[in-house]
Amino acid sequence: MLFDTYANSALTFANHIVMAPMTRSRADHRDAVPNAMMVEYYRQRASAGLIISEGVPTSDRARGYIHTGALWNEAQAAGWKKVNQAVHAAGGKIFAQLWHVGRVSHSALHADRSPPAGVSGQAAKTKTYIPGPDGVPQIADCEMPSALSTAEAKGIAVEFGHAARMARLADFDGVEIHGANGYLFDQFRCPQLNQRSDEYGGSLENRYRMLLETVDAVAAVYDPACIAVRQSPFGTNNDMQADPDPLGTYVYIAQHLDRRKIGFLHIYDQSCTWIHDASHPLMPALRQAYRGAIIACGGFNKENAEAILARGHANLVAIGKPFISNPDLVERLKRGAALNAFDQKTFFTGGARGYTDYPALTV
Repeated sequence: MLFDTYANSALTFANHIVMAPMTRSRADHRDAVPNAMMVEYYRQRASAGLIISEGVPTSDRARGYIHTGALWNEAQAAGWKKVNQAVHAAGGKIFAQLWHVGRVSHSALHADRSPPAGVSGQAAKTKTYIPGPDGVPQIADCEMPSALSTAEAKGIAVEFGHAARMARLADFDGVEIHGANGYLFDQFRCPQLNQRSDEYGGSLENRYRMLLETVDAVAAVYDPACIAVRQSPFGTNNDMQADPDPLGTYVYIAQHLDRRKIGFLHIYDQSCTWIHDASHPLMPALRQAYRGAIIACGGFNKENAEAILARGHANLVAIGKPFISNPDLVERLKRGAALNAFDQKTFFTGGARGYTDYPALTV
């Protein structure tokens, strides 16, 4: 099943394997335009049924890390178009993961030196990479955010709609809205962090309002069958607290995405544990609530990927770090071949080392 084709009403993938979105920090920080090295990196990995790109900031203020390729202007779209043309020529499909980091940021990353934008005035107790005085990235604490006004919060959907238009200009096959991992939409979802009294705070409906407004704006650009939404139940990355009612919360968003006929619900288990437990109630509950394709992510190999597909709890399986060091991961999984080990020291360092120089199988 893992290596069979997958199709919905709008798309066909060569297999059920998704290359998970992974920040690699290889674009130029000033213009955020993808470069030739990024073209080669994605081309090498086009045997995945679907590639979901690294997080792509939707505006200058959406940035949270140095050297991330963005998608708010035509020059950036032209850079991504070269990536996408290479992926398509190699037989692959690729989505842009549209991204606003919210409070997980620093003013040094923004052209106007604006503070991070957040759901509230609480700083994220985590770190990011910013430009150093000599241009070399340096680690810094995230700064205190400025809480988005109601009007600014409403404008996020407009911003993502514009980025979706840039994604179409760049020939992306679809887009994923990053609603996970402690970034902006996840911050609004979080009841412990979201203490707002306007239409974006309080009830679960209000805390998911921005995300669903954004889904609607993006669906005005792309066929809903070409849209994915990522969520991270039980996640605590980037100074988040796990949701106190995960069955209620994530079934709610699954139901609303189902009503909109959104093509993909991407579920990431940061702990790489509960998603593999056939008796855990969340994946069956999501499957009952949502009729589109569920992408499962978190610690998958060939065996447990086949298992979750066989259970019917997911339709596609996303794999992350093994794709970094194995550009031909799909073929290696088919053959049962050994995997190259990844070098974590080169994940965000720039340059071809640890990026495009991992070897493929020779025979």
